[in-house]
Order: sequence, then structure tokens, then C-alpha cells
Amino acid sequence: MELDEKASWNQKYSEGSHGSLEPDPFLVSAYDEFLFGTTPGLALDVAGGVGRHSIWLAQRGWRVKLLDISEVGIRQAEENAKRTGTASSIAAEISNLNTAQDLGREQYDLVVVFFFLQRQLFPALFDAIKPGGILIYKTYTTEQKNFSGGPSHPMFLLEPNELLRAFSALRVLRYHETIQEKGVAELVARK
Repeated sequence: MELDEKASWNQKYSEGSHGSLEPDPFLVSAYDEFLFGTTPGLALDVAGGVGRHSIWLAQRGWRVKLLDISEVGIRQAEENAKRTGTASSIAAEISNLNTAQDLGREQYDLVVVFFFLQRQLFPALFDAIKPGGILIYKTYTTEQKNFSGGPSHPMFLLEPNELLRAFSALRVLRYHETIQEKGVAELVARK
């Protein structure tokens, strides 16, 4: 599956799909509510693609490690970072997050995950966050099957409250599931 997924994402990025540099509105609102005014530190952008969230965070003073399976996505993220003047703040790395089990131990002040689901990675995400650090996570739920676009395979869809349960050891600051325009779960939590 790794080669197929890598090839699929390389093709999507090569064709210009998923090329937006606009941050997800949930990142912006969660940041404004829970991180605004804090001293930027080290962030991890999981499955960060072309760097839209990494760049947005770097523009606010964060140092960011971006991980993605696609070398095409990573190359575009590096080009986007150069073009936006954030290259010195972003370290982009090719990583198969489907098999990764270690993202570091208490290294990151902030971990962001958008539209990526690998349940086996949950413990590594928890371990990677420093005490006091924040996790911002948004991805599809099983409700997405009622909409066009997005994934339909259960492997890529959260069950109701699954994300909430997965990170129950964290202090949940905000949790929301919605079915407006798409089926998603949104979580902000502090270690």
C-alpha cells in the first residue's frame, strides 16, 4: 500500500491538486483561541503536503518540522517556503506515516494534523507533544460517506467520538463533530 499511496499523492501534487496555501479555518480559529500571545516554539505538521499549515505557523514565528509521504509534496513545500520567506523556519522531510511509530518524545509545543488518519500513529502523536503542548487535529468522520468527495473507506474515517477517546489522556479544550458541507471531527487538546 505504501507505494500506491506515495504514487497517488505524488500524482495529485504533480497535477496541482491539494496545492492551496490557505490554512484550514479551524487552525486559524484554534490558534486565535488557544495559542495567540504565546511564545512560538517547535511545531510538527503531520502529513503537511505542500506546506500550507507549516508556512502559516512559520509566519507567526514557529519553527516547524513538516512530514509527508510524497517527495513531490515535500519539494513543493520547500519551494513554497522559499517563495514565502519561511524556508529557514521549516524542515520538510519525507516520511511514511503509515509505518512510523516514533515521532520523538516530548519535542513539540504544537502538533497539527489535518485530513490524515492513521490510528496506529495516535500513541506517537501523544508522545511527541511536550507537557503543556497543544494538539490540533481535524479529519473526516464516517458521516463523510453522505457527501461527495473525500475518502469513503472506513480506514480513513473516524467513528463518532473516536478522536475524543483516542486522546482522552489530554485535556480537551475543544471538540466538535459536524456534518456541514463535510463530515469532520475537530479536536484541540493540551498535554
